[in-house]
Amino acid sequence: MNIKHIARHPRFFNQLSCGLDLVSMVGEWLTATANTNMFTYEIAPVFILMENVVMTHMREIIGSNWINGDSILAPGGSISNLYAFLAARHKMFPNYKEKGIATIQGQLVMFTSDQSHYSVKSCASVCGLGTDNCLMVPSDVQGRMIPTELERLILDRKAKGHIPFFVCATSGTTVLGSFDPINEIADICQKYGLWLHVDAAWGGGLLLSKKYRHPRLSGIERADSVTWNPHKLMGALLQCSTIHFKEDGLLLSCNSMSADYLFMQDKLYDIRYDTGDKVIQCGRHNDIFKLWLQWRAKGDEGFEKHMDKLMELSEYMVRRIKEQPDKFYLILEPEMVNVSFWYIPTRLRKMQHTSIRESELGKICPILKARMMESGTLMVGYQPDDRRPNFFRNIISSAAVTEVDVDFLLAEMDRLGHDL
Repeated sequence: MNIKHIARHPRFFNQLSCGLDLVSMVGEWLTATANTNMFTYEIAPVFILMENVVMTHMREIIGSNWINGDSILAPGGSISNLYAFLAARHKMFPNYKEKGIATIQGQLVMFTSDQSHYSVKSCASVCGLGTDNCLMVPSDVQGRMIPTELERLILDRKAKGHIPFFVCATSGTTVLGSFDPINEIADICQKYGLWLHVDAAWGGGLLLSKKYRHPRLSGIERADSVTWNPHKLMGALLQCSTIHFKEDGLLLSCNSMSADYLFMQDKLYDIRYDTGDKVIQCGRHNDIFKLWLQWRAKGDEGFEKHMDKLMELSEYMVRRIKEQPDKFYLILEPEMVNVSFWYIPTRLRKMQHTSIRESELGKICPILKARMMESGTLMVGYQPDDRRPNFFRNIISSAAVTEVDVDFLLAEMDRLGHDL
């Protein structure tokens, strides 16, 4: 089997979730053996307590004022973002759950960066706002939301009689790995009474790094909710996504259906441990054991070293690209492990860098990617964005990657693509 089929190989740089953590893998095996659900304490007591301990610790890492909040593991970051949306709407309109849209006298609108994950816009579709009422806030050349543009759009919609209620800031965008300025966005949310959600599904792992947490995630403790996916930068096996709330009780009051055949109120134990009534799922997979085991093995210090290593390897790759300006063009200085660049084949190396050259470099990407897949030696993703044609986006999220692999990556791209 070639590298193109193996996401755990150190030379698979294609996706956000790469590599294979052996401790997490053992946890997943044992989880499958236990084969239990996670909706009540009585059928999964140890795993429910593990979830409680780990989620509390993650909230403590977000901010000291989050310890008494609430959290849950969800089936992916998209659903985690959906839980944030539902809680925000419930907080502003608590009667919506029973009475529906008639309780809202006006059009709800939400705001997110034009670089955000598509799942945020999907919330508007799934929950009845309509995607036209999810406003995409312009970003700067680094891919970060422009706060003045956010405020302009809020005021514009308020002037139309609409009801702004939800803002999503992204900490680690999918393509560029950019971090929206949380403090400035939080100021605006506080000024106009909007819920602030931070989608840190990708960048949340940097909360564990003293070296890289600030300024990227500065102000995250001011948010109302945070999505954080350990199955991305932290290397937990798929799937392992968490959603955290500063305020306790919102998940339950928003989602509870009080099914008396599962969530009886007169049980032997504290019924707050029956987590199933807090979520829109009934059956819930055990995603906690692999993360708990991984945290026991690494500790905060081990995770911090892992985050620092990934960031330092990305910095090494940037240095190597800059050392070969005839062969590679760095698009921007990365804030994370997303390194965006063009490969320059021999015929374009003496050409002045203009939009015409960028167009030609964009055409190279799918051809060179095809050669990678055919050779089976390497995998690097590419995509366009709203400012550029196709470009390569390299992701270093596997603990197995070394500087040797980075050097191989660049040399192999040149070997495969020099004649294009």
